[in-house]
Amino acid sequence: MAGLSHRQTEILNIARSFGRVMVDDLARRFEVSAQTIRKDLNDLCDQRSLTRIHGGAIIASGVENLAYEARRFVAAEEKKAIGIAAAARIPNGCSLFINIGTTTEEVASALTSHEDMLVITNNLNVAMLLYRHPRIEVIVAGGTVRRADGAVVGSTATQLIGQFKVDYAIIGASAIDEEGALLDFDYREVQAAQAIIANARSVMLVADSTKLRRSAPVRIAHLSQIQTFVTDSPLPSGLASICHHRGIEVVVAMDKPVADIDDAEPGSPPPALRSV
Repeated sequence: MAGLSHRQTEILNIARSFGRVMVDDLARRFEVSAQTIRKDLNDLCDQRSLTRIHGGAIIASGVENLAYEARRFVAAEEKKAIGIAAAARIPNGCSLFINIGTTTEEVASALTSHEDMLVITNNLNVAMLLYRHPRIEVIVAGGTVRRADGAVVGSTATQLIGQFKVDYAIIGASAIDEEGALLDFDYREVQAAQAIIANARSVMLVADSTKLRRSAPVRIAHLSQIQTFVTDSPLPSGLASICHHRGIEVVVAMDKPVADIDDAEPGSPPPALRSV
């Protein structure tokens, strides 16, 4: 990209490979001050190449998702904590959908000690995590397998999902906007997610706070269509207000400050929030 220094180009390449970059890591790598790195990141953000997060930055794109392997590195600790917190809210002896995403896969990883469960998924990675466990029955939606991440998408998968009515749905999103819209990149994936929401008695959204700083072009649903939101830090005031007024339970899986999307407004109502 024109106008970038050699170091900024290298930073951008690292971000594309790993999904995110952190100020302290880059300062050590390039043997410069943290202030110098912050200026580099700000310049890259001004050019809409990166989006700032607490302590670093992630690749910015409103039309194309990060590569699957890169997404696994973004907020990895947060996703693991979210997975554990979400799984703790799923009882034994129930049925559930688990859809596509690295965060939903962390939920599946944390469900392996559960018993007498039926899991329907369009995520081959989820199926591989769970099928060996004798007390968990796994049904995989049929259809086209997306090579990038093992997602099963298309009308066949959506039709199979529509044949079930389950107790819980575990869904993710690539982005959540300030008005509460849940967004993604692939309309085929979104169709499956919409079918999952429509055929579950209770819907649980699992999404880390980096999703609040991203954009995507396809609308999955609205926060008002879910019952529980499991995330890694308290929500900014706008989303907190939506959750409060819609009766959505917000479960915060880590002890972190409010996601720095906006400044909390004095007197704004808190969500139904529980730290775990």
